[in-house]
Amino acid sequence: MEKTGDQITVLLVDDHALVRQGVRAFLETQPDITVVAEAGDGEEAVRCAAEYAPDVALMDLIMPGMDGVEATRRLTARSPRTNVVMLTSYHDDEHVFPAIRAGALSYVLKEIGPEELADAVRKAAAGEAVLHPRVAARVVRELHGARRDAPNVFHELSDREMEVLKLIAEGLGNAEIAQRLYLSEKTVKSHVSNILGKLHLADRTQAAVYAWREGVVRRG
Repeated sequence: MEKTGDQITVLLVDDHALVRQGVRAFLETQPDITVVAEAGDGEEAVRCAAEYAPDVALMDLIMPGMDGVEATRRLTARSPRTNVVMLTSYHDDEHVFPAIRAGALSYVLKEIGPEELADAVRKAAAGEAVLHPRVAARVVRELHGARRDAPNVFHELSDREMEVLKLIAEGLGNAEIAQRLYLSEKTVKSHVSNILGKLHLADRTQAAVYAWREGVVRRG
């Protein structure tokens, strides 16, 4: 489908087909919104964004393979005109700040009402951010400096997270870290997510740079 007139074009990204079907069914009742594509994972979302350059991408956060944070980073690089609305069930710091740092314009929860969702899409198309009240409160506290301006890695992270961060800084992937620490890859992925959230970093590259800068690891 191609954009016609003042239609707002939307890309739906969620690994649950039933969720996509429900959101699409509602959005298609809106005369000014057109769903141009759907994606079931992050990689497909990036491809669709490059092909359709939609006005708005409704992005799930937790997906197998490439998650919503990484997909947002790559999608906005491939299609700068696309504004991302993170549509998720998670509202803790470990998820909110990496998503926003990755380029998400808006962050709303799946408990949002249908009309509110349509409004969020319209505002995103106009470049206006929408944040769920709980998320907005966290962001405001962050901007007001309620949290320390510069997180102290030695205070913020658990001993296990410090171990994982050191190995990230050494260039190890999740599978290698799992083998080294006798953990499952799923557990390592959870630790990495916690590290990025606590330190307000967007990706593991930033985490590695941070670790070297803060002296978590030292050159021999």
